[in-house]
Parts: sequence; C-alpha cells; structure tokens
Amino acid sequence: MAGRLGLYAAVGAGGALGSAARYGVSLALAGAGFPCGTLAVNALGSFLIGFYFAGTDTDGQTAGRPLAGQFVMGGFCGGFTTFSIFSLEALRLAQEGAWGQAGAFVGGSLILWSVSIWLGHEIGTRARRARTAG
Repeated sequence: MAGRLGLYAAVGAGGALGSAARYGVSLALAGAGFPCGTLAVNALGSFLIGFYFAGTDTDGQTAGRPLAGQFVMGGFCGGFTTFSIFSLEALRLAQEGAWGQAGAFVGGSLILWSVSIWLGHEIGTRARRARTAG
C-alpha cells in the first residue's frame, strides 16, 4: 500500500509543479493574439518527456528510483502540457472566424510537438549512451 501511495504522491506533486509552470509560461507569453503559451508548453513538454524517457535506463525509470519517472513523465509533463486548453484555443480561433490561424495553430502544433518529442528522444538517447560508455 505504501508503494501505491508513494506513486500517487509522486504523480500529484509533479502534476502540481507542472501545472504551476504551465500557468507561468502562459502568463509570460500572453497578449500575442495567438495561443503562444500553449504552443510553447506542449513543445517543451514533448521535448522533456522524450528526453527523459530516452535518457533514463529503461522506459523512463532510473535504477533505484522508479518514482522519479512517474514524477517527471506522468506528473510534471502531464500537468505541464495540455490538450484541453489547446482544443479550446483552436475552437475559439475558429469561432472568431480566424480559420487560417486555427488551421496553422493545429497543424503547426502537431508538427512542432512531434519534432520536439523526436528531438528530446534523440538527445536523451545520446546522453544515456555517453553516460554508460564512459
């Protein structure tokens, strides 16, 4: 039972920090007339989860620290990134008649986030290989 509680605590703590960080980034990038904050947090979160997953020993777990992966990936990245806000912002752009911006936001987001997770994964893989080789 204590292991499960630790898991929930790790995910919850990471989620709280990730959500607070997302709010901070959104405030910092507000006022552009385009949902830059959502675009940025999802790109950064995609990079971070790809980097962490690939840079750790196996499937986001580090030897002797299984809760760390849950804290970072399930908690922090889960709280930091947001699909619901992304969906709402795309809908609002479309409702305002900004169809070109809505399309650019959705298409650009998918491309940017996919590139971000790939890049994070590549860099994490290289970092893990360098750590284990030397």
